[in-house]
Amino acid sequence: METHAYINDFLYFVVRPDEGRGKASLLCCSGVNIERFAPLTKGRHGLSSSPAIRGLQIVRLGLSALALSHGATPKTFRGKECAGLAPTTETWYVDVLLIENAPGSFPAEIIEFGVLELLGSIFKACGLEFILPDKLPEPGVLQEFIEEQCRKFAK
Repeated sequence: METHAYINDFLYFVVRPDEGRGKASLLCCSGVNIERFAPLTKGRHGLSSSPAIRGLQIVRLGLSALALSHGATPKTFRGKECAGLAPTTETWYVDVLLIENAPGSFPAEIIEFGVLELLGSIFKACGLEFILPDKLPEPGVLQEFIEEQCRKFAK
């Protein structure tokens, strides 16, 4: 399997093989930029409940369920294998999920599911309308869309 990456200044999902743990093992590295999403999330949530952070936590649960539905095994992972992926020096909330016995087509599915579910969760938690695209846009195009939404809905 090869590495799949979706990275912009707001979020990232990187799925790469972890052959040290087995031929069909994947590390799913993900992160959300708390500062960049602040114009959308500020004042739209309770104390210590950032929609961006909570959104990534919800995506992790969804990815675990998706892995199980494909006969793979999701596992909690602690390590530094995903360090340095954030494209900016702002404040990021990050997560790593190990998936064993993953099918070969799974990395691309993880990326699309993760990105769209994260955005859907953040927008829903903020009470903002977000229509999921049929196809995942390129990272730069999505970044421009999110920047436009931040300008539009900033409080």
